[in-house]
Amino acid sequence: MGLFLEIYKKHSDVCRNASYFCGEMIKQIEIAILPKDINNEEIIRSTTLRKVGWKNGFVSIKRKSIDARQQQPLFRLLMEVSKEEFPPRITHIKDTFPNVSDSNYSCIIVGAGPAGYFAALELIELGIKPIIVERGKEVRERRRDLRAIQQEGKVNPDSNYCFGEGGAGTYSDGKLYTRSHKRGNISKALQLLVEHGAQEDILIDSHPHIGSNKLPKVVSNIRETILEFGGEIHFNSKIVDFIIEDNKIRGVIDEKNSSFKADATILATGHSARDIFYLLDKKGIKIESKPFALGLRIEHPQALIDKIQYKQQEREENLPASSYKLVCQVKDRGVFSFCMCPGGLVVPAATAPGEIVVNGMSMSRRDSAFANSGIVVSLEDEDLLAYTNHGVFAGLEFQKDVEQKMFAAGDGSQKAPAQRLTDFIQGKLSKDLPDSSYIPGIFSAPLHEILPFPVYERLKEGLKIFGKKMKGYYTSEAIVIGVESRTSSPIKIPRDKITLMHENVDALFPCGEGAGYAGGIISAAMDGQNVAKAVGKYLKITRTAK
Repeated sequence: MGLFLEIYKKHSDVCRNASYFCGEMIKQIEIAILPKDINNEEIIRSTTLRKVGWKNGFVSIKRKSIDARQQQPLFRLLMEVSKEEFPPRITHIKDTFPNVSDSNYSCIIVGAGPAGYFAALELIELGIKPIIVERGKEVRERRRDLRAIQQEGKVNPDSNYCFGEGGAGTYSDGKLYTRSHKRGNISKALQLLVEHGAQEDILIDSHPHIGSNKLPKVVSNIRETILEFGGEIHFNSKIVDFIIEDNKIRGVIDEKNSSFKADATILATGHSARDIFYLLDKKGIKIESKPFALGLRIEHPQALIDKIQYKQQEREENLPASSYKLVCQVKDRGVFSFCMCPGGLVVPAATAPGEIVVNGMSMSRRDSAFANSGIVVSLEDEDLLAYTNHGVFAGLEFQKDVEQKMFAAGDGSQKAPAQRLTDFIQGKLSKDLPDSSYIPGIFSAPLHEILPFPVYERLKEGLKIFGKKMKGYYTSEAIVIGVESRTSSPIKIPRDKITLMHENVDALFPCGEGAGYAGGIISAAMDGQNVAKAVGKYLKITRTAK
């Protein structure tokens, strides 16, 4: 589908810059295509022209999605068709970047995840020099520590599935779907990913993803762009202090006692940087508790989920591994699926020794024999009454407590406690367990007893409801694995709604998931872009970004 993608990109670039071209000369229609024909450009073209009533024309795909509501799954394509050939596309976004090596303005970014890296790209576009400090390693070196946690059960607290270049998103499938369409420029974020090596399909897929095998290269390419245009990146630089004078942040200090100073600081440390939350509190910088969610990761055979979703004994050729999204209310709390990974793997996401945390990821082809998803329960302040002596850290301490209990149930390795779904709901220990994608291994454990009772009670009822919504979902072939606890941060770093600056510290800009303002790669990237623009306004920069 390369031809259509190239035409679509040409059209999108032109439409942003020449609105007259997007009037009556272009029509937009939806067509349905059988899975066997989705890669046949001639069938797509002829179907489009026939539906619009034209004999000739130029066509492009604007959006692609799967409709599995009927017995026969279909691809639905939103098409744009024109009588005239689309003009040549304009230059890449990064081709307009200035070199900021000698800029009069600089900004520290703490964290090299999607929020931090996209903030850096936006700063460069504005003419501001980004200085990135990251506690972990660059993405290639980081793989060694992932191998150590998978195969040896060794957790490096500064380099793991959450910490290091690219952040947690690098090894979490690369799902790019977001409902936060009003929060920023999604198309710009996706275009930048394509310019740095992502497949062009993400520009048209309704639920785009890149894959944990391809994201590292994209991330390293973004790093090269930042360096090429004059930014700085410092790995293995864990921040241990802030330099604050006259109620304004002037810089940061890492554990090697190196100081970094700049005109502003963006804090984009991710949802698991607990030490940063404690440091903020110690320095008298306001933080707040916020709702979060906790539960388990459930794993099914992918073939079973395909059979349920596609209503076919075997998945038809060209149909991707199927996914699902489930939500219900149980005793005034939401129970919902989170980070569903079709054809994926369950991975260890602990950030410190002595805890068990699990997450999910998929490779680009999503060809694992398993499907997994977090199934979690929303938690509010009233659910944490036993932890109120911890004040604003009640949710964080609750998280830690459950993670440590999961670890204590095992043998001191990263093997994770697990239970057959049916046994979990019936409240009994599983006599045996089926195969799992979780490489460190699983062991039978009474998760119904290890989890706090209110969480277990709501999960149990929620899973029963999900079993009714998806016939076949409730099965002994499925297992639940503990614990899925890092869905979001239990702490929020408050910022002004207009300036995006911290409420009581000048020049400090909280950003991304760790600050409580994003929930995924694209929403974090857009928040990074928005915060960078806010830094530009704070510094009275006149140059504008797209």
